[in-house]
Amino acid sequence: MICFEKITKTYGKRLVLDNISCSLPKGKITSLIGPNGAGKSTLLSIISRLLDADQGKIYLDDICISDYKSGDLAKRLSILRQSNHIDLRLTVRDLVAFGRFPYSKGRLTADDQVQIDKAIHFAQLEDMAHSYIDELSGGQRQRAFIAMIIAQDTDYILLDEPLNNLDMKHAVLVMKTLRRLVDELGKTVVIVIHEINFAAQYSDYIIAMKDGKIVYNDETDQVVQAHTLKEVFGIDFDIITKNGKNICNYFNIET
Repeated sequence: MICFEKITKTYGKRLVLDNISCSLPKGKITSLIGPNGAGKSTLLSIISRLLDADQGKIYLDDICISDYKSGDLAKRLSILRQSNHIDLRLTVRDLVAFGRFPYSKGRLTADDQVQIDKAIHFAQLEDMAHSYIDELSGGQRQRAFIAMIIAQDTDYILLDEPLNNLDMKHAVLVMKTLRRLVDELGKTVVIVIHEINFAAQYSDYIIAMKDGKIVYNDETDQVVQAHTLKEVFGIDFDIITKNGKNICNYFNIET
């Protein structure tokens, strides 16, 4: 599993992460929720070693993440960041092939081609495998980037706001794909997400953050409660339970 201990991060005089510790369960979807500036994306970047913490340590399966060689870490952990802009004219298949770089170093083998085919199939992108990325809708493009992560075939997958700017249809397709990665392939998925109802429907665990601290860390239905979410977001929630899942109404609630 992923564990982090006493992580602190500052930007100038602003304390972004305040001595936080937690464990992320293996083989589950864990969503990081909280208001803007809570430290969610910063934490994800530190876990993936894209950013250094000022203090504290990250452990991946009981090994300090700083002890991993870059190539070895890329075979264990992958991350999809908020901004995914490539100044190359690539097809979907070309993009997905980038996920095999930790293994192929740019020289794709027959096994790499098989993994690329599997990733495209898993993401349900066969009908656009030879389409160019710049010709796709935002939702289709995001699914192509997720297929690239699938082709990387890591145990741990981190995603920073993968639903950003997606319409409802593509947001659902993305979340269903992430759910299948966990349920069918045993992956561990950690996601920064703003839409609380997607977190409520698809996550196993939720970590709620505010002001650089972890306010709650528990199973999803324990965190998706009116009093809990009000403490995190500062507004009132009405919780509706349907098919065993909690749904949040916060549009017409007086504050």
